[in-house]
Amino acid sequence: MSILKVTNMTHSYGDNTLLQGISFDLFEGEKMGLVGLNGSGKSTLIKILTGEIIHEAGDIHWRPKISVGYLDQYRELDQGLTIREYLQTAFAELYDIEAKYNAINDELMLSADKKKIEQSASYLDKLLINGFYELDSYIDRVASGLGVTLLGMDTEVSKLSGGQRAKVILAKLLLERPDVLIMDEPTNFLDKSHIQWLTQFLIDFKGSFIVVSHHFDFLDAITNCVVEIEFKSVVKYKGNMTAYLGSKDMRRAHYIKKYMSQVKWIEKTEDYISRNKARASTANMAKSRQKMLDRVSRLAPPKENLRPNFKFNSAPLGSRYVIEADNLVIGYDYPLLPAISFKLDWGAKMAITGFNGIGKTTLVKTLLQVIPALSGKSRFHDKALVGYFQQEYAWGEDTPYSYIASLFPKMANKEIYLALAQAGVGGKHALQRLTTLSGGEQAKVRICHLSLTQHNLLVLDEPTNHLDITAKNILRKALIEYSGSVIVISHDKNFNEGLVDSILELT
Repeated sequence: MSILKVTNMTHSYGDNTLLQGISFDLFEGEKMGLVGLNGSGKSTLIKILTGEIIHEAGDIHWRPKISVGYLDQYRELDQGLTIREYLQTAFAELYDIEAKYNAINDELMLSADKKKIEQSASYLDKLLINGFYELDSYIDRVASGLGVTLLGMDTEVSKLSGGQRAKVILAKLLLERPDVLIMDEPTNFLDKSHIQWLTQFLIDFKGSFIVVSHHFDFLDAITNCVVEIEFKSVVKYKGNMTAYLGSKDMRRAHYIKKYMSQVKWIEKTEDYISRNKARASTANMAKSRQKMLDRVSRLAPPKENLRPNFKFNSAPLGSRYVIEADNLVIGYDYPLLPAISFKLDWGAKMAITGFNGIGKTTLVKTLLQVIPALSGKSRFHDKALVGYFQQEYAWGEDTPYSYIASLFPKMANKEIYLALAQAGVGGKHALQRLTTLSGGEQAKVRICHLSLTQHNLLVLDEPTNHLDITAKNILRKALIEYSGSVIVISHDKNFNEGLVDSILELT
């Protein structure tokens, strides 16, 4: 019996059908990876499964009494709570029982009532069975595994950055241990060691889950089935990511062979009909062949999804260094790190690394003078032309087309569409509101913006967070070929390898 059954489900945005009559099951014990290129509908499907979006047609049925936990990284947190207090809300029912247990024991200090004694014993049994008195150590274990303890367990959640908040929300979800986990990009804000911890947690997890991630090694380790969204439909594969890729290649090769065979048969049949329909002796046979041809369900031609073709234009370089920092102290009310000093030469490419929350984004914003330094100094070369990809970006009402058009008013319509298509944003997506597009498509629009202006220094803060594997590899190749300087923040070791020639590790 399935935990989740999706039957003939369809969903559209305006005139754009995103998912067409899809069907699949999630069975007990299945650990599912949900994959597909940016814009294929992965996040939309997740939101439909969790009830955040209402689908147009078809049926979605969850097994009764199944608890489903959803990782909503943008959830608002209760103001005034510390991280520890927020994580404790995962066990609110047990803490409520503890409060009742303490209250009834206070009453028993005044009078020994038999019913109250029995109720007290019942409360205690529930607390012991559910491991209530080991909760603090369990919370610390999960918080440590995800790097949350490094933020300070007494830190108020209202003071956390977006990435830090996402980690805390993930920790609470794992502590709740629902029957089914639904997670969209859970590794986005995790360091390598924390991804390893989460990987083992999910391998050991007794329930089922559906995970969207562009981190191949992570998905390969945790999944035992894969559902791919492609061309508005879904295909479910048994096994992990490695098995899926092998099966997909075989399936595609078989489909192409079947399609080509059908094309040849149709051409041969049409030729026979055209040669014989006018001859009295063969007209009936031609009509019979035509009826046969009319009944044939024609296979759709194999097609490729729109692949990005990122390319960055480099402005002329200067001499000596493009940027230097001298005893630079960053932070807000207090320093986040010891003083930092470094120089980046023209054409050099550097990665900034360190655990999440240590101050990588703050350093970049300080270098760019978005926020002031606490002390020390940094300066760009006079000839530095900087392109900046921020980790978090707030869109207005723009579409990709109107966004690029507003930045480059002299560009012709055709040029704008071409630029977006080269970035992997084509068709109706170019005219769809940015807030309705996937995170990967939004990232491609910002990369498109960078590609249309000459720079000699690109500063990229987690540019790969929402990109699919194909787009990520194409971006990496484009940056390797770029002759200008690069400063990149990325937790993806594979992305940095072969791209950067130096690393500034913050500790």
